Amino acid sequence: MPELYAGQNWPSFRGPSASGVVEGFCTPVKWDIERSENILWKTSIPGLGHSSPAIWGDRIFVTTAVKDEGQSRLKVGLYGDVESVKEENIFNWRLYCIDRKSGKILWNRQSHVGKPRVKRHPKSSHATPTPCTDGNYVVAFFGSEGMYCYDMQGSLIWKKDLGKLDWGYYRMPSAQWGGGSSPIIHKQMVIIQCDVQQNSFIAAFSLKDGTQLWKTPRDDVPTWGTPTVYSGKEHFQIIVNGYRHIGGYDIETGKETWKMKGGGDIPVPTPIVAHNLIYITNAHGRMSPIYAVHLSAVGDISLAKETSSNQYVAWSYSRGGNYIPTPIVYNEYLYCGSDRGSLSCFEARTGKLQYRERLASGSVAFSASPVAADGKLYFTAEKGDIFVVQAGPEFKLLSVNKMGETCMATPAISEGTLFFRTRHHLVAVAEGER
Repeated sequence: MPELYAGQNWPSFRGPSASGVVEGFCTPVKWDIERSENILWKTSIPGLGHSSPAIWGDRIFVTTAVKDEGQSRLKVGLYGDVESVKEENIFNWRLYCIDRKSGKILWNRQSHVGKPRVKRHPKSSHATPTPCTDGNYVVAFFGSEGMYCYDMQGSLIWKKDLGKLDWGYYRMPSAQWGGGSSPIIHKQMVIIQCDVQQNSFIAAFSLKDGTQLWKTPRDDVPTWGTPTVYSGKEHFQIIVNGYRHIGGYDIETGKETWKMKGGGDIPVPTPIVAHNLIYITNAHGRMSPIYAVHLSAVGDISLAKETSSNQYVAWSYSRGGNYIPTPIVYNEYLYCGSDRGSLSCFEARTGKLQYRERLASGSVAFSASPVAADGKLYFTAEKGDIFVVQAGPEFKLLSVNKMGETCMATPAISEGTLFFRTRHHLVAVAEGER
């Protein structure tokens, strides 16, 4: 393996800056779970957790919520049920550390034990946020059950109780769905976005001791997107999705730098940055927009009626955005894969549509976000089918691989290996031996 790419880290949700892209190694087109073809290892993880793997060096971190008796019910697929699952059992919220090469569990730690403080969506879990790491510390966020920081050997460094965090449909406050926004680390800061039914905020904490550095109130309904940090030469900022308040914040102070209105009313996808543009999409209610915003944005950049661009919005569409999966920019193209299996490809800089095709029939649901490597895009369906698509302006489906279990989590990639979190396992997929 080339030394240049050794130690590829995937430190938080969707990897570095939530890009979902990593290069330098060949990744597989096909594999077979039953025959163990291109399967390096398969490790059982108890409980129900939708968090993605976070990777640093040879260590992988995942979280889970383990019910004291029986299995948590999970209802996947396309449906419009807004009701919640109330569970009276005792749960253990846990962080697992797994060896990347062998799949061996190195350690696991109980972060919290008790009854869940909020209900969850039938499709969700009590451990959905992805952990994050900088190679010295790893942070696990369990919403109402708190935030926990460990060192790489599993020693607890600090913990914080952020109170009851009530995520759910703002039009029906009794519907509690659980959180999905993951923490991220920027230098010595842990940043979290908590858009909930009341007292929404974005905040930064000291990575070393958990001290709150700043906290900025947000006037928004519950959202589930993870904040994205852009730390280029200019316009350092934290970028967030929203319904009332899509926007950017100063990294050091939490002061608002820009904002815009005009989104779907259940924002889930995470913002991404490429080609000096910020790509934001969401879809629910009356709107399903796609926005391409200049990194230099300041002030209120909301679009006037009947317009698709302005000084800071390079291009946009009022319809066609994603409801749940985060989009991905790979080379020159933006790919938006919907929860219903529709894949749209745009020229990333101009917004010109290249194609819109179906990955699967309209009955197949997608919650995980795509990742990309080696000229290929990987789309994970809820029932465990992985669609491998050739990158580029023309649609070409290369293969469909079956994991044999429900897959709600976004996969991770490191040194040519794909890591899939399924209903009961963490699975490493690669060509040949690693």
